[in-house]
Amino acid sequence: QLQASGGGLVQAGGSLRLSCAASGRTFIRYTAGWFRQAPGKEREFVGTMAWGASDNDYADSVKGRFTISRDNAKNTVYLQMNSLKPEDTAVYYCALSLGYSRPGGVQTRYDYWGQGTLVTVSS
Repeated sequence: QLQASGGGLVQAGGSLRLSCAASGRTFIRYTAGWFRQAPGKEREFVGTMAWGASDNDYADSVKGRFTISRDNAKNTVYLQMNSLKPEDTAVYYCALSLGYSRPGGVQTRYDYWGQGTLVTVSS
């Protein structure tokens, strides 16, 4: 199971850090991803971190502002979000891909999904 947390209300320009903790399955050697779904829109790709940690991919819309990191000892993946914009408002989901090192935004390549955590950015 994946448990996402850390969402909340923040003003534009602020920062939040989301966490995704895994139980029953380790993140080590698997790729963790983050997606988001804004109201009335489809779920979209945010970024991924492969187990090698050097193969991170990010959506153009968050590149340079969001960073994915991992704490293997805690079996937790993080999404650090800086310079937040109102358009970043969404429910954020973490996901785990067992079979792909770089699954990118192809959601069918992910095997486990967290329940989502809401991020609201006010202008």
